[in-house]
Amino acid sequence: MKSIGLIVNPIAGMGGSVGLKGTDGKTYKKAIELGAQPTTPERIKKTLALVNRKDLYFITAPGKMGEDYIKKFDFKYEVISKIEAETNADDTKRIIREMLVKGIDLLIFVGGDGTARDVYDVLGLTIPVVGIPSGVKMFSPVFALSTFAAAEIINNKTDELIEKEVLDIDEEAFRNGKLAAKLYGYLKVPKNPSLLQGKKEPSNITKPEKISKEEISQYIFENIETDTLYILGPGTTLKTIADKIGVEKSLLGIDAVFNKKLIGKDLNEKGLLELIKKYKKNKIILTPIGGNGFILGRASKQFTPEVIKLIGKENLIVVATEDKISRLECLRVDTGDVKVDEGLKGHCKVITGYKSETLIDVK
Repeated sequence: MKSIGLIVNPIAGMGGSVGLKGTDGKTYKKAIELGAQPTTPERIKKTLALVNRKDLYFITAPGKMGEDYIKKFDFKYEVISKIEAETNADDTKRIIREMLVKGIDLLIFVGGDGTARDVYDVLGLTIPVVGIPSGVKMFSPVFALSTFAAAEIINNKTDELIEKEVLDIDEEAFRNGKLAAKLYGYLKVPKNPSLLQGKKEPSNITKPEKISKEEISQYIFENIETDTLYILGPGTTLKTIADKIGVEKSLLGIDAVFNKKLIGKDLNEKGLLELIKKYKKNKIILTPIGGNGFILGRASKQFTPEVIKLIGKENLIVVATEDKISRLECLRVDTGDVKVDEGLKGHCKVITGYKSETLIDVK
């Protein structure tokens, strides 16, 4: 039997839908006050439902940190340690240390970049990990592309490993519209390049890149329809569009424009739903994350499945510079809803300049 550690960050991702851009520290309490719901339970259950190996023996954390999910399946497992009603990063680190004493061969963890940092603090490069994405930021390339990709990595039984970066994202700066990322360390992951997300790449700030963004913004500006709500996702390209329209844009937030006037800034899911239901015509403008190609499901979790279903695939506008698109093999979505994701897959038109478009697959 292969001994597998399983640990879940029960609050990871809760800040996404309510627009808090994370749950580090005590921010999750504010997320709860705003009506946020846990996202990790569905993530781990979807992954475990697809794991078909019979040679796995799980050593898991108690309660909502692991036991609550593994017991719903037929895997052999044991529960170690104890937790209180309220858990934190110290619990994660302590329980992983106890798992190491038990001799685990691999650790499966569910969370975001903050959880990955906690895992690194204990493991370093000692044993491999599989990261199931459930946080808000998730820019570190140690994560699988989705719950399905995570299950496939586990099922593959590969012994070949590769070191991937754990990024330290300043969450407070992120909330204030600044993406400050630095290398925190490395974790070993099973080598499955097609199943792991790429590392967030910084936007090119060369003159040609700026010109490309200017061309995109000019084209969008000239084609804005009257009496239509435009929801602008995060990113520097979207900020260039907002600048062209003449409205202030939260760089890493989601904002809304109607008849070229700002009517909503740094919106959460609730705010988006209220606006979408108020206006008859609605469109979302998105740009992919450089390096991994996600247009939905990473760093913009305010765009929940409910929001996407109301908007419709036909009302999604994707923009990206030619340089960014040339580095991507496809665009990706991971909304947390299988049916919504499937409905978004297929060919996607991407505006890359003034009257310039390209087709790329969404996977």
